Amino acid sequence: MKSDRTRSQERILQLLKQFDRGISAQDIYVELRTRNETVGLATVYRALESLKLEGSVQGRTLSTGESLYSCVQADRHHLTCLHCGESIPIDECPVEQLEQRLESLHRFKIYYHTLEFFGVCLACAPTEVNNNDKNRVAHSHHHHSHDQSE
Repeated sequence: MKSDRTRSQERILQLLKQFDRGISAQDIYVELRTRNETVGLATVYRALESLKLEGSVQGRTLSTGESLYSCVQADRHHLTCLHCGESIPIDECPVEQLEQRLESLHRFKIYYHTLEFFGVCLACAPTEVNNNDKNRVAHSHHHHSHDQSE
């Protein structure tokens, strides 16, 4: 099954292995061109789709709508800042046991999973907190007590 890969799929996979972060299809296309391996953008997308179905490549969609592709090595999980888009990889995986349980329960082979937490990084936090987090926090804290007190 693995040997059915096209040349462009192989090239893209090799390229992704050299990056320790996800890159977009556009980046892959540009990167291949700088190496004089011209692969059309449509071909890049097709190859990525096939590699995803095969479980070799994973895609993450950012809040901007852009997809980043990376090799499936270990499952990487991220804290993603909604302001600047910085992704902080986290090494622990809280759902490994869950994955094993789901596999046996549903007789389903899981290739990989992604887990993302969205919020605000420290660099962006001061402005965010002063603007609207205080209001949001205030509301959410008193949410339940409102109902009983009235």
